[in-house]
Amino acid sequence: MAGSVRIGIDIGGTFTDLQFLDETTGQLHSLKTPTTPEDPSVGLMTGIDEAARRFGFALSDIRLLLHGTTIATNAVLERKLARGLLLTTEGFTDVLEISRHVRRDIYGLKPKREPALIPRDRRLPVSERVRADGSVERSLDGAAIEAVVAAVRQHAPETVAVSLLNANVNPAHERALRNALVRAFPDLPISISTDVSPEIREYERTSTVVLNALLVPIVRSYLDRLTARMAERGLAARLLLVQSNGGVCSPQVASEQPVRLLLSGPSGGALAAQRASARLGLPNLVGVDMGGTSFDVCVVQEGGVTSMTQGEIDGLPVRLPMIEIRTIGAGGGSIASVDAGGRLTVGPRSAGARPGSVCYGRGGTLPTVTDANLVLGRLDPEFFLGGALALDLDGARTAIETQVATPLGLGMAEAAEGLLTLTNASLASAIRLSLFEKGLDPRAFSLLSFGGAGGLHAIPVAEELGIDQVVFPADASTFSASGILHSDIVHDLAASRVLRAGPDILPDLGRALAGLRRDGASLLEQDGVPEASRDLLVSADLRYHGQAFELVVPWPDAAAEPEALARLVDGFHALHRQRFSYANPGDPVEIVTLRVTAIGRLPPAQGMRPPDLAGERGRSGRPVFLGGAWREIAVLHRAELTGPTAGPALIEEDYTTVFLADGWTCAPAEGGDLVARRSQARPEAGS
Repeated sequence: MAGSVRIGIDIGGTFTDLQFLDETTGQLHSLKTPTTPEDPSVGLMTGIDEAARRFGFALSDIRLLLHGTTIATNAVLERKLARGLLLTTEGFTDVLEISRHVRRDIYGLKPKREPALIPRDRRLPVSERVRADGSVERSLDGAAIEAVVAAVRQHAPETVAVSLLNANVNPAHERALRNALVRAFPDLPISISTDVSPEIREYERTSTVVLNALLVPIVRSYLDRLTARMAERGLAARLLLVQSNGGVCSPQVASEQPVRLLLSGPSGGALAAQRASARLGLPNLVGVDMGGTSFDVCVVQEGGVTSMTQGEIDGLPVRLPMIEIRTIGAGGGSIASVDAGGRLTVGPRSAGARPGSVCYGRGGTLPTVTDANLVLGRLDPEFFLGGALALDLDGARTAIETQVATPLGLGMAEAAEGLLTLTNASLASAIRLSLFEKGLDPRAFSLLSFGGAGGLHAIPVAEELGIDQVVFPADASTFSASGILHSDIVHDLAASRVLRAGPDILPDLGRALAGLRRDGASLLEQDGVPEASRDLLVSADLRYHGQAFELVVPWPDAAAEPEALARLVDGFHALHRQRFSYANPGDPVEIVTLRVTAIGRLPPAQGMRPPDLAGERGRSGRPVFLGGAWREIAVLHRAELTGPTAGPALIEEDYTTVFLADGWTCAPAEGGDLVARRSQARPEAGS
């Protein structure tokens, strides 16, 4: 087994999910362990040690560690960021404050606005100026650099971000400034925008590099702790971090550009959903990942997940390629409360891993979604996490009774059922928005449910959306970790400069393409990827002259030739017509950004799960509160399901439970998936 174990890790807010593949035997195993928020590397190593004991391998057998993490996301959401400085062109120090003048709450009389990540007194002007065409209007001379170095020394920051005007066209001044700061402060992290996001739009570019700079000390510190723990335990596996684009990168890249990790964990689930779409022959899937803290939605349309060139986190734009995922604060640990007006709310606050839900018995006092599922009979208090954690049923009942039922004037069971109804409505709303904004009908999609808490909510949510088929994949609770297990190394490169599409731009186009391809190949070479395992995919952002937005158009035959350029422009017209129902082939088209995605294919991971012997628990039943009354319903282990089973029923496995509602039938499919279908299907979409 030496050097044959590959591990995919997804560290969430409540649990750390791990999947282990022995590449020699093909054996695939899953494990779930509580996250340790104060230092996630502790929970990670605890999970690996437990797996080694349980599945019979040594730490020296581990060859590859693919790691998804929420450490960057949580740092931004909680505003636990480093103390930084922003250096920008004189006259543009308020670009973070001005932003885009977008009013998010259009009906709010007193809209609340979060303060800029770097306050005004730590945004320093630089005496220089580059024009939009890349020519220099005011040089960055030695005196200007000395003034900046002196100001940085006076402020004593933990990190520095540099974003100069039009640097995406001419990065010379940013690089000169970085080099001077590195010489003066060798241990101070310096992030320049043209290394992180060399694209047009000053606000978005500045926001991205500021986020990156403020995250560098945090992510670097975490990676230092993790690698130290690995060394202490003799774990010499290659470590790769999952990025928002679904690919992985080296710890060096992650420590220099941690902003690329903001959707690290959820992107693994999106990749796993895309693989499931191909395996199941279902080109249109909505993947939903419900864990302990959040609910993530990704859309697989015609077999592919949607990527975007810009996203945001907590209202802050991030100008980097990433998989399109919608996240809301709704998970098993989401806290329920009744406000002063007598209104029940659930989330976005979460009990997290510590103290966790009341039923965990770790000091939690606030009722959660998991507590509601427990008191309604949908969870077995003796078989949570495969029996590893006995749940406190009485504590959960007391919390819901005193903090939800009594304020609402309801019985305990009715209040818990109302809590779940409200939760399911929020989940359905997030899915509906993800589809409707693309003009898609939910009835044309199947629902793919994963995450530890997803199985108990998927079918009620599907009913609300009019979806008639729900798939519960094998190892649903650690499904995102399985997507991470199959990730490849990915680098995104971009070059922004507005060029009118025509024969006269071919020389500039050729130089830009050659440079991006050369840089992509160099990065993959640094990663040790052999030439036979490299792919360089080209795309371009195009728009009609005068438009304020672009469409990303794949360019598989990219070349600085008239015919190839014409095919790119034709592709833009076709995509514009598909997206907006019209195209203007006679209007001039502009190329705004060229992109190269450099992919290093890791050896494919093919595995099979060992036979599940937990079915020896046998089929049983227990009372469950449904539709306002207690009913005795069937309970069976997933391994017991050899043919169709009609609802209502509960289907249990070690790390998750599926609730099968009235009017639904569930049966196993090839590959270990469960497929639930509505017994009386609704009319087809569009009929």
